[in-house]
Amino acid sequence: MLSKALKIMFIFLVVKPLVFVALGLNVINRNKLPQKGPVLIAANHNSHLDTLVLLALFPISLVHKVRPVAAADYFLSNRFSAWLSLNVIGIIPINRTGNAADRNALFNECHRALDKGDILLVFPEGSRGEPEVMSELKKGIYHLAREHDHCPVIPVVMKGLGMSLPKGTAMFVPFNCDVVIGQPVDHVDCSETFMAEIQAQYAELSQHCITQYNA
Repeated sequence: MLSKALKIMFIFLVVKPLVFVALGLNVINRNKLPQKGPVLIAANHNSHLDTLVLLALFPISLVHKVRPVAAADYFLSNRFSAWLSLNVIGIIPINRTGNAADRNALFNECHRALDKGDILLVFPEGSRGEPEVMSELKKGIYHLAREHDHCPVIPVVMKGLGMSLPKGTAMFVPFNCDVVIGQPVDHVDCSETFMAEIQAQYAELSQHCITQYNA
C-alpha cells in the first residue's frame, strides 16, 4: 500500500507537471488507452522521457497498475535511482546483456504482472536509437503476447521526445511532442503477421503526428 501511495504521489506531483507543463504534448486517440489490464502498450523508444510520458497519460486512479519494462543498466545505475525505479515507479528491470536465465526471469515477471491485471509498457525496439529514427523491432513482445492469452497489444508512436532528451545527454530541452495511440492487436498466430501489423500501425500512426523534426 505504501508503494502504491508513493507512486500516485510521484506521478501526480512530479511526472504530470513535468510532462504537461514542460512539454508541448499533442495526444491523439487518448481515449484508446486501456482502462484495465492485462494489456501490453508497445511504444517506439527514443528517450528516457518515453516512460514518464506514457505514465502521465493514465488517470491517477489507474497509474498504480501501469508497469514499465525498463533497462536495468540505466534505472538501477545507483542506489537512489534503483529505489525510486523499483519501489515508486514499479519498473520490471530488463538486463539487456543478460543470458537465457535472465530473459526467462524477465518473462516470468512480466507474466506475473499480466496475471494480476497490470498494464505493461514495453519498447519493442529494445533500446533507444537515434532521435526520431525507428529501429528494427525485436520479437520478444510477440512471445510475451503469444504466451499470455487474451492480452491485447496497443501500438503507440511518440515523436519529439528524442529531441527533448536524446540518448547520451542529461540536458532536458522542451519541445513539442506527439503521442498517437493505435488500435489493439489481438491476433498472435504467427510472429511474421504479428510484427508486420505492429510495424504497419507504427507507419500509419506516424502520419498523424503534427510535429516534425529533422534528425
